[in-house]
Amino acid sequence: MLTILIIIVALALLFDFINGFHDTANAIATSISTRALSPRFAVFFAAILNFVGAIFSSEVAKTVGGKVANPATIDNGVYIVIAALLSAIIWNLLTWYYGIPSSSSHTLIGSLAGAVIAGAGVGALNWSGFKEIVLILVLSPIVAFATGFVIMWIIRKLILVSGNQSRSKMNRTFKSFQVLSAGLLSFSHGGNDAQKAMGIIVFGLVALGYQNNLDVPLWVKMAAATAMGLGTSIGGWRIIKTMSKKLLKIEPINGFASDLNSSIVIQTSTHLGMPLSTTHVISSSIIGTGSVMRFHDVKWGTVTRMVMTWVITIPISMILAFVIYKILFALVG
Repeated sequence: MLTILIIIVALALLFDFINGFHDTANAIATSISTRALSPRFAVFFAAILNFVGAIFSSEVAKTVGGKVANPATIDNGVYIVIAALLSAIIWNLLTWYYGIPSSSSHTLIGSLAGAVIAGAGVGALNWSGFKEIVLILVLSPIVAFATGFVIMWIIRKLILVSGNQSRSKMNRTFKSFQVLSAGLLSFSHGGNDAQKAMGIIVFGLVALGYQNNLDVPLWVKMAAATAMGLGTSIGGWRIIKTMSKKLLKIEPINGFASDLNSSIVIQTSTHLGMPLSTTHVISSSIIGTGSVMRFHDVKWGTVTRMVMTWVITIPISMILAFVIYKILFALVG
């Protein structure tokens, strides 16, 4: 059992590490695009604040650990966790390789659901909890787009004056503000995303009988925070390129608005204990704020490919985890 626990923890931390460099772009793409921060400093800056954010709370971890299925009563829980993590890791690496800003949250929740169905049957899945999580995952980018549009519209109406010189001066001012907004977003990202790995480790701990509740031990918090911080420090340059250059031309003013809006949405969800896709939220914020500035400059072809990836991630992850579980159980079950 100890060996199995070590395998689960190692896979969860590997997923968290990959999540760190996969989602680095979320927090720093806008500040790199506008040259408010140098790429190397931006990655280091994000890594530190991701770590701090990751140890700040644990409500999202409890949701991931207990809302999809009850680890205390589920059959073959350890194999379910291993299959889910392998599936999530594979999908994250594939989307990273092709530079697609996919969702680590979508793939983890989809993988966990698929593995539960494979290992314990459809009845073991907590459909109400699963649907609640999926609803947040679906609605959050829509909310982020709408609120990003509104925030950018208000900022533009209040302080953006006509004329190239005034616009240039305004952008220089907002370039300084971007340092603060990028830091806040990195903190917010760590606070939501790292908890998903914590939640899956807790799922394994309960399934193995090491604890009987969903509280997150301190060592789990520290390990997950460290793994995400180290992953972030590597830097997901492929996705940074997509986020900072292939969606639209980002100016400091809408870069700041995007980061601020994303932080508000993510912090609200974290406070409610709900996991969301920081990738979806930040991408949608960038598109929403950019639509106010230059609607026709948004590269809607790239947006369409991203949305298609978002739509297919959960079902593909469910199928992948289902197959991995069956193979795993056939080999060692």
